[in-house]
Amino acid sequence: MVSLRRHRLESLCYRSKRKRPEGGKLTKTRRFCRRRGWNCWLFILLELALLAAAGCGSPESEKVYGGPDTGPAYGDLFIDASIGDASTLIPPLASDSASATISSLIYNGLVKYDGNLNLVGDLAESWKISPDGLTITFKLRRGVKWQDGAPFTAQDVLFTYRVMVDPKTPTAYSGNYLQVKKAAAPDDYTFRVTYPQPFAPALESWGLNILPRHLLEGKDITKSPLARKPVGTGPYRFVEWKAGEKIVLSYNPDYFEGRVYLNGYIYVIKPDLATMFLELKAGNIDRMGLTPLQYTRQTAYPKFDRMYKKYRYLPFSYIYLGYNLDEPRFKDRRVRQALTLAINKKEIIDGVLMGLGRESYGPYKPGTWYYNPKVPKFSYNPAQAKVLLAEAGWQPGPDGILAKDGRPFEFTILTNQGNDIRVRTAEIIQRRLQEIGIRVKIRTVEWATFLKQFIEKGRFEAVLLGWNTGPDPDQYDIWSSTKTKPGELNFIHYRNPEVDKLLNEGRHTFDKEKRRQAYFRLQEILAEDQPYTFLFVPDALPAISRRFRGINPAPAGIDYNFTKWYVPKAEQKYTMSPY
Repeated sequence: MVSLRRHRLESLCYRSKRKRPEGGKLTKTRRFCRRRGWNCWLFILLELALLAAAGCGSPESEKVYGGPDTGPAYGDLFIDASIGDASTLIPPLASDSASATISSLIYNGLVKYDGNLNLVGDLAESWKISPDGLTITFKLRRGVKWQDGAPFTAQDVLFTYRVMVDPKTPTAYSGNYLQVKKAAAPDDYTFRVTYPQPFAPALESWGLNILPRHLLEGKDITKSPLARKPVGTGPYRFVEWKAGEKIVLSYNPDYFEGRVYLNGYIYVIKPDLATMFLELKAGNIDRMGLTPLQYTRQTAYPKFDRMYKKYRYLPFSYIYLGYNLDEPRFKDRRVRQALTLAINKKEIIDGVLMGLGRESYGPYKPGTWYYNPKVPKFSYNPAQAKVLLAEAGWQPGPDGILAKDGRPFEFTILTNQGNDIRVRTAEIIQRRLQEIGIRVKIRTVEWATFLKQFIEKGRFEAVLLGWNTGPDPDQYDIWSSTKTKPGELNFIHYRNPEVDKLLNEGRHTFDKEKRRQAYFRLQEILAEDQPYTFLFVPDALPAISRRFRGINPAPAGIDYNFTKWYVPKAEQKYTMSPY
């Protein structure tokens, strides 16, 4: 679950004539369903509902989690929560974090990051890089099966590569694979890829989720049922997706690294953070990313501390105000600089984040080897903002609002529903821009609609959004002028020839110092151009139920080893019937 994240209690039963496994015992819930002609393999939510109705078990506030660790044990479920639903579970077609979270549990890449941000094998057990750095030969694991029982082979990897470079595939991530000169599968357990020139992110790029050739070959990937019912090689397999409510996964008994300890994973969608927080405090979900107010004050009481452990770390992410550069008002760089000068980032961090974050001046995480601390800051200076706006031809009107050619300076900030931090940030920006004569409206839209109807179609003036990035500094897909088509990631339509040149320089050398120089200069240009007002890097503030063990915070965060998390037998809370 490392990259680059509701709940109504109801039965997941379905009618079937399948018999229970030989010797399997019927729980009370199962007998209840059997009498009605139901035979389910998963009764999680119905059992929870019956327990709640009957008042069974000790209240959550009286339970003691985090006691002596009796060691790993199989069982229990992890109930995760998010404000946004996934868009599709065919990974190349999705660019949202919800889809990536679920996909990472169902699919595998050839490589992955460990906790210390080193690339290690996943579906590849080893690899060799040629002396010139242009050819990578992967040796694949033997005996890996797709979740429908079909064998995984190098042909699946070759097929996935071909999908990524197929112009008919509407993916935002083709750039890395278009760099390839030749890809081949000499045998079922060898995959070889050759590049015409050095490509620094080459090895990392093969962390992409590998697709099942036998289910997709010769078919239109955009119409595949795998979008809603995926089949992967990963630690969890798909069970159910109720749009806007939940996605349910169960453990994969044939997972090549051995079955995970947890029986299942449930991703519940709560579009409102306040409602999600109520569910957390009631013990109905196992993880939530807390707001700074929740982290510092609203969880500072003994009952919560008995139930959950809070974590804090600086993630690979940032929040920004992005401008549609096809809008005439935002084409002038002086205007964008003025908007940044008029926004008090420290005020936002202190008032909205309660100090739990850092000011952002570019697209990279502070402290990384490619982070440039000396870029122009454009710190809060409303007087200078007014000067720049005047130079750009914007003059105060009778009502105090700036105008140019008879048109007032007003625009709408679009952001997603359910994210109070973004809304409050927008409100502070709105107030500060009003002070220099710019009228701002704020509009929130449901997440799926926000992405499909506004972002992908370019129907916005300015957006308040965030990026989850990764350990490698290559951001070609976000900033290249070649990545502005609908559905691609440069949706603000930023174009700068020198940036294009630097992006190519940074990705086409293995010399770390040359890469650093390219990305340092890239940050300087972005700071001058201000295509985004880079706002802040918020601290990640997850709260996770104390019954889960095996969580080891590391430079990669905490999700990198999710497959190793477990609950000691005595503290297990939920049950899953056999299937």
